[in-house]
Amino acid sequence: MTKKQRAAEIIARLAREYPDADCSLEYNEAWKLLVSVRLAAQCTDARVNVVVQQLYARFPSVQALAEATVEEIEEIVKPCGLGHSKAKDINACMKVLHETYHDQVPDDFDRLLELPGVGRKSANLIMGDVFGKPAIVTDTHCIRLVNRMGLVDGIKDPKKVEMALWKLIPQEEGNSFCHRLVEHGRAVCTARTKPYCEKCCISDVCKRVMS
Repeated sequence: MTKKQRAAEIIARLAREYPDADCSLEYNEAWKLLVSVRLAAQCTDARVNVVVQQLYARFPSVQALAEATVEEIEEIVKPCGLGHSKAKDINACMKVLHETYHDQVPDDFDRLLELPGVGRKSANLIMGDVFGKPAIVTDTHCIRLVNRMGLVDGIKDPKKVEMALWKLIPQEEGNSFCHRLVEHGRAVCTARTKPYCEKCCISDVCKRVMS
């Protein structure tokens, strides 16, 4: 079985197993997803979803966050960890959105990467979830699972994993595939315990099980 054949089979099976997989960060405007994905670094999505409620109650717009002080933002977001760094990035990012983009999030990948605190993972998430464009989000679940499955071979660098997956995953499948990897990584192919291979829907095509 080639990697491309394995990828096609895994995509199909995960789609059946997790048909409704979606982003677990809650948002109703593009800029809020930018804020949440920055807060989610080394923090659970569930905690971020709670913290941002207080953040938006006090700063309900791009302009409000742009005009806030880093210290005011940090006071609210510190339960997510790395409070000062995240608050600084959020404030700087909102300033650029307000001053350059009239409070709108750009739908261009390279322009997203120019925003403070926005890396490839965040930019891909915005492109896929907000704008419906081709995207592959190489978060920790994705990197762990595609290495175990045999879609990539011992690659840990997020950008290199992304580039390798683009050769295997159809563009229209990338975003949904990555959301399903998150679901599968949480429920079955776990990081902190031994993977539950006995109940895995792809165990017979998984390189980890077959090797």
